[in-house]
Amino acid sequence: MKIILLKDVPKVGRRYDIKDVSSGYALNMLIPKGSAEPATPEAQKRAEIERKKSEGERRLHEELLVKNLKDLDGKTLTVSGKANDRGHLFAGLHREEIAAELRKQTELQIDPSYIELAHPLKEIGEHTVEVKGGGKSVTFKLVIEAAQA
Repeated sequence: MKIILLKDVPKVGRRYDIKDVSSGYALNMLIPKGSAEPATPEAQKRAEIERKKSEGERRLHEELLVKNLKDLDGKTLTVSGKANDRGHLFAGLHREEIAAELRKQTELQIDPSYIELAHPLKEIGEHTVEVKGGGKSVTFKLVIEAAQA
């Protein structure tokens, strides 16, 4: 059965792709969950228009990301958090908090999913954080200080 994907579906395809899947999978899983619709001629025309619009937006978003990454390269960001006397933070610093601090201190809009962290940062001191996106990778220095009580 031919369907048009309305969302990205793992191991099937991306949004607005026209795919040929088994009828049972389409009728029992994809269509009831709102992930796909039958590929009628009208729906195919609508999907093609939406795909072109989505591609233009994605390209614009990627260009903005590359510009933001150039501005971010080599910067130093300072954050403070509550820590014990041995330098361990009580709450780890996650991607979302780092992205919010970037937005607040440098006014750069970086999506948290582009920030590469193996695990939340839980130590005070200097950390090198990598940001990957748009085929480019940059690093910046994150300094975590203990908050004054």
